[in-house]
Amino acid sequence: MVRIGFFLSIIALFSISGCNFHNPKTQKNKEIELATIDLDEIVKRGKLRIVTDYNSTNYFVYKGRPLGYQFEMLQALSNHLGIKLEITVNNDLAQSFNDLLEGKVDLIASNLTVTKKRSERIKFTEAHSVTRQVLVQQKFKNQQINNTTQFNEIIKNQLDLAGKTIYVQESSSYVDRLTSLSNEIGDSIQIVEIPDYETEQLIGLVANGEIPYTVCDENMAKVNLNFYNNIDVNTAISFPQKLAWAVRPNSPDLLDVVNNWLISFKKTKKYKRIYAKYFISKRSRHLTNTGFHSIKGGRVSEFDEIIKEESKKLDLDWRLVASLIYQESSFLPEIESWCGAIGLMQLMPATAKHFGVEKITSPRENIKGGLQFLVWLDKKFKNQIEDPDERIKFVLASYNAGLGHIQDAMRLAEKNGKNPVIWENNVDYFLLNKSKPKYYSDPVVKYGYCRGEEPYHYVIDILERYNHYKNVILD
Repeated sequence: MVRIGFFLSIIALFSISGCNFHNPKTQKNKEIELATIDLDEIVKRGKLRIVTDYNSTNYFVYKGRPLGYQFEMLQALSNHLGIKLEITVNNDLAQSFNDLLEGKVDLIASNLTVTKKRSERIKFTEAHSVTRQVLVQQKFKNQQINNTTQFNEIIKNQLDLAGKTIYVQESSSYVDRLTSLSNEIGDSIQIVEIPDYETEQLIGLVANGEIPYTVCDENMAKVNLNFYNNIDVNTAISFPQKLAWAVRPNSPDLLDVVNNWLISFKKTKKYKRIYAKYFISKRSRHLTNTGFHSIKGGRVSEFDEIIKEESKKLDLDWRLVASLIYQESSFLPEIESWCGAIGLMQLMPATAKHFGVEKITSPRENIKGGLQFLVWLDKKFKNQIEDPDERIKFVLASYNAGLGHIQDAMRLAEKNGKNPVIWENNVDYFLLNKSKPKYYSDPVVKYGYCRGEEPYHYVIDILERYNHYKNVILD
């Protein structure tokens, strides 16, 4: 956890407030021109653009897999709508609201407390869950005096918050609740809004003794008891409140579709399993104590250092390579496929020999050989496809299905009036359908039949996972 003691002291000088808190970002938000984007345009685009927050419950990566309460909910929504997701991460709530209104995203998928004030600017969906806001405080200090743990005085009554300083996420609903609570108890509560820090990070600062108090939703607070054994989250500061997603006020069709789906989905066993998995089940606690959790350790696999070192030599993004390796072997170095491909990058023995791999099950040698193969494929396409972001799709498909089948699909695209150097909705279509006689029997096809569904989804899966890695893992 980053130490921000000096930063907090500076923020406190300018941001401490009582009941009449003024947030300059709120004034700025009123000047935003509202984008006019609804469901028909989203369907035409083929992607639902979503922003969520990055923490140990909503969205994270564990052992190479993207997981989280919001993430699994969004996957279910995507399957229902038949629309791809484009997920981005932003822990700055004010910026997320701005991005929504400006049309940069279509949906804020996080634990947004439904409030009247917020409803003046955005439209809330049906609630996906209900919780209370609670005070987070230390129950004992991390030091001992005469072999005895030094306990703090626990605040149990809301009246005892008078005169206290509480640090909360900037532009969060906790600011409004504390302001109202200050009026209710007839005394001042000093509220410090912290920009660029998500609520869970502030919980960590409380646990480390860097700030005295913060506020968060009770379900998240209970999850964080798994991380920190020295915090108390038993003092509620609100009645139960609805948590929902948000869309633009002029996106009624999107709102209706999401609402209808949420109403039905919350009644299913699948939703109950997802909620229990992240907020109730004790069996998931092992996730919090491992270096393979992107929050706690930031590692994708035990081979991260090798992947980073070998990728750097060839100027490749190690997160893309890690996504490919997960797809190929789930990071199992001695695994062998039904067709004889071996190791982390599932090299065929002939391919391994060609690229100088002597011990195919050696993680480093296997990775080195696989990366050399990727570079070799990249060179094959470089003169035809200048854009590296576009070219990587052809490279990945060739890694899976073989260069010849991808070149066949490019020739089919060109013959049928499509762009042979654009993947999506062009070459990928002909690869996907190369198992049909109409296409694999065409005179321009040199390598015959191909079960194109596998490489088609292979490219999608690797690039989607890569985007998740980029969202939460530093390069």
